[in-house]
Amino acid sequence: MYLQTPPPKPSEVALWAARIPYIGLVALHHWFVIEQSGVKTRWEVWQSKAAGGTSWGHLHRDLMAPESWPHPAKPQLLQQWHADNATQLTSRIESSPEHYPWREQYRYWPGPNSNTYVQWVLQNELKLGWRAPGRGYVVFA
Repeated sequence: MYLQTPPPKPSEVALWAARIPYIGLVALHHWFVIEQSGVKTRWEVWQSKAAGGTSWGHLHRDLMAPESWPHPAKPQLLQQWHADNATQLTSRIESSPEHYPWREQYRYWPGPNSNTYVQWVLQNELKLGWRAPGRGYVVFA
């Protein structure tokens, strides 16, 4: 009898956000957490290059623990995708080191920044709200 390897568990993609220090009433930092077969990876753009984890310019994987935030503001889970939607987003996120056009650039305003990256990944799947400065940079670039 041959043992078969179970098919991989479909991925889940979660969108997280937390208040940015000093301007948190009007600005949020967004990031993704991908969970596949019980393993979570965090993807985001950070203002510093090579700040930790694995990085490609300002684009980071696992800079911090998946649902953590280094400031007192508690992160919020905003959205989750499962099945086919999650698979498509996972593919786009995991290929972003090669395809995200602004990984070597970072500006708080008007972008590109963390929110620019998240909106670039999401395309038309979801539009970030007004508290995501830089989200519109994708449209104008």
